[in-house]
Amino acid sequence: MLKKIKDLNIGTKFNLLLIVVFIISIVISGTALSSLLQQRAQNEVATKALILSKTMNSVRKYTQDRVNPLLKDRLESEPVFIPETVPAFSATEVFENLRKNEEYKNFLYKEATLNPTNLRDKADTFETQIVERFRNNPKLKEITDFRNLPEGTVFYIARPLAITEQSCLRCHSTPDQAPKSQLTTYGTNNGFGWKLNEIVAAQIISVPSEQVFNSAQQTWVWIMGLLIAIFAIIVILINFLIKKTVIERIRKIEKIAQKVSTGDMTANFDEDYKDEIGGLSSAFNRMKYSLQIAIDMLNQQTQ
Repeated sequence: MLKKIKDLNIGTKFNLLLIVVFIISIVISGTALSSLLQQRAQNEVATKALILSKTMNSVRKYTQDRVNPLLKDRLESEPVFIPETVPAFSATEVFENLRKNEEYKNFLYKEATLNPTNLRDKADTFETQIVERFRNNPKLKEITDFRNLPEGTVFYIARPLAITEQSCLRCHSTPDQAPKSQLTTYGTNNGFGWKLNEIVAAQIISVPSEQVFNSAQQTWVWIMGLLIAIFAIIVILINFLIKKTVIERIRKIEKIAQKVSTGDMTANFDEDYKDEIGGLSSAFNRMKYSLQIAIDMLNQQTQ
């Protein structure tokens, strides 16, 4: 293989070198660009999820601090439980209203609970595993990852929800402590037995990621196509310039050297350039003149 490469002419060798450099450059730049765009897409998805998470927490806090104090006294007198007093209910309802917007219809929010009062919040198998992870590792404050759903791949952020207020145990300790309207609406089988500072649920926000990553992929394809076109143009220009300024001049010197080697001393290595090839041409001219003088002297001695 090495011998075959050695037998190639300079132009072919140079083209092979350009192709190798071209391929290496495209692979390195493509890999780096892909990694950068993927990271940027992930950051974009994560930012959306964080903004929604903070928004839902604001709704929860507003409900806990402002709405609940106004309505809690009515829980005993009303025949039907007022769910608006529950932060989880308010946050979920606000998010469901947001999902009516076409742009957010595939966004998901759930306060997945192991033993919820409202069975709408019941954790499925996947969500139960997340809650158990938070329970087993109280120092763990956030879980982020990708998940495949029927709607497509989503990026989710999960955070633990614990009972931090003694007032919350009124509705979740034992049925006899709970408001009668709650028992009338939800019964006595669910949502009890909670303890103070116990992690009972996980707040999970899922953000569609396929569109963002597909957009990043399309951007990568477009940029790589542009880079390939630019590299190809550069290679063609370099090849053209090298051919005109180096290879054709060397071939000219080679042809003249062939003539001189067969005894044609009238051929001259004419070069107007003062670069290395011009210096080589001048050296060949001096060598030809020296050879001519040596031949003339040899002819005089033989006469």
